[in-house]
Amino acid sequence: MDITFNKNEDHNKLQLSSLRRKLKKVKEGGGKSRIEKHHAQGKLTARERIEFLLDPKSDQIEIGALAGDEMYEEHGGCPSGGVVVVIGYVRGRQCIVVANDATVKAGAWFPITAKKNLRAQEIAIENRLPIIYLVDSAGVYLPMQDEIFPDKEHFGRIFRNNAVMSSMGIPQIAAVMGSCVAGGAYLPIMSDEALIVDKTGSIFLAGSYLVKAAIGEDVDNETLGGATTHCEISGVTDYKAKDDKHALETIKNLIDKMGAPQNAGFNREKPALPSENPDEIFGLLPISRSEPYDMLDIIKRLVDNSEFEQYKEGYGKTILTGYARIDGWAVGIVANQRKVIKTKKGEMRFGGVIYSDSADKATRFIANCNQKKIPLVFLQDVTGFMVGSKSEHGGIIKDGAKMVNAVSNSVVPKFTVVIGNSYGAGNYAMCGKAYDPRLIVAWPSAALAVMSGNSAAKVLLQIEKATLKKQGKTITKEKETELFNKIKARYDHQISPYYAAAHLWTDAIIDPLETRKWISMGVEAANQSPITKPFNMGVLQV
Repeated sequence: MDITFNKNEDHNKLQLSSLRRKLKKVKEGGGKSRIEKHHAQGKLTARERIEFLLDPKSDQIEIGALAGDEMYEEHGGCPSGGVVVVIGYVRGRQCIVVANDATVKAGAWFPITAKKNLRAQEIAIENRLPIIYLVDSAGVYLPMQDEIFPDKEHFGRIFRNNAVMSSMGIPQIAAVMGSCVAGGAYLPIMSDEALIVDKTGSIFLAGSYLVKAAIGEDVDNETLGGATTHCEISGVTDYKAKDDKHALETIKNLIDKMGAPQNAGFNREKPALPSENPDEIFGLLPISRSEPYDMLDIIKRLVDNSEFEQYKEGYGKTILTGYARIDGWAVGIVANQRKVIKTKKGEMRFGGVIYSDSADKATRFIANCNQKKIPLVFLQDVTGFMVGSKSEHGGIIKDGAKMVNAVSNSVVPKFTVVIGNSYGAGNYAMCGKAYDPRLIVAWPSAALAVMSGNSAAKVLLQIEKATLKKQGKTITKEKETELFNKIKARYDHQISPYYAAAHLWTDAIIDPLETRKWISMGVEAANQSPITKPFNMGVLQV
């Protein structure tokens, strides 16, 4: 190994350490004092509930752990969006669990909380996964009600999804383990089965104070909507639990009796580890996002036996396409090649740029995977499509549109890993969040934006200079440098994978060595949802 490899390794492992510190802090929720208060009430925290519910020592992946990161700081922050979402196994059955974190603003719903809940339901719907709600929430965070209440993708969409999932036959189980008030009361009752914990769980449209104010009735919360009321008088809930653990054990028993899920028929053989050392990824990935490297080296450290059967190996070389297995599952891989390519005609092609022939190749490969029912994995390190007169005259827009069309209309499940750059239309063509990947994750080395910070700062600086010139002002070289650095710093902050994860543009930032687990669990989830419509790309400008 050379000095460059060692420097890359140090840099990338430091980035991973930063990620682990950030996640450790996030998992403290509202802080130690609030956790202690929670325990004093005889309650487990959201993460403790999930840990108790899931099968011991089984694989799990967390969706949106960094949602809300550095957001709502004027309101005291909202770690993990105030809700924990995990895909894991209950009595061997893969499920998605959604648990309100009542240590964060009493589990109140911020805008990002609603978005994260909707993402969890989207995953359940796409994959027909059983979904378990562990409810402990004070309802909508009133100071921000205008950003969470009335719109299509706001709070009310959750109950609409409850109804849709029920009609689809997707199992939903809810346990009321704390507060469940106002509109939020519909979530557990629109689930197939509802549990409530005695003395700590409560469900009502209006609490005792509001009832007093509205109709003058004096009633305590337990009488109004406690476990005894709803299990023995109203019949709203189906099971009464003596404490959190009893409720979670009941859920395990309910899951245990479910019928087997349907099967989509994706191909799987006995899993095998890569023959190339995955840990070498940290040394192969360059420090700078503009430095070239061979994506094939990365692929060989992600796939079973490091075997990758390339499709059209000698054509359209700035995109790699081919077949492999990940943890036994057959997948088709579409990856941006980051090394500089020399064509037979002697032309030099930039790594990470999509050219017409690369787009054509990727389009045909995506169609083939749909024809053969093979899930797709996109490995993104893309700066965009090639520009300039030669590319425009060659129809780059038309070829790029074909690729976007193929990604959009793909019926096999898609999974996206943002390894490095994810810029402009390249993000779209390589199955960015807008193109419905079943899961989309980023490595700590990722960068997502319309263009790089350096390029954007140059463009914005030229606009600023033109504005000043119109005003009859001049800008010194020193002022220009200062302005450039200020613009670039602001833009670079927004390019960060943490900014993307905070806004749920990705489902997680992950350790590169966990990529295989995420894709494997993702394909396993997708395998529970048979493909019901044919692949059709519609009208194309051929």
